[in-house]
Amino acid sequence: MAGKFELYKDASGKFRFRLKASNGQIIATGGEAYETKRSALGGIASVQKNAPDAPIDDQTTA
Repeated sequence: MAGKFELYKDASGKFRFRLKASNGQIIATGGEAYETKRSALGGIASVQKNAPDAPIDDQTTA
């Protein structure tokens, strides 16, 4: 099974998402809380569209 996005409401009732690996481990979380479910789904769509092959920008080396 591939990883999956989970859409959920936080303690304040706002929508958030996280990406889980196939083993259930959280591997990424959305950085903001959304007022509407539609907006949160847009955030998921943005990640899916803009980062399928994102390079690593290692800023730890000189």
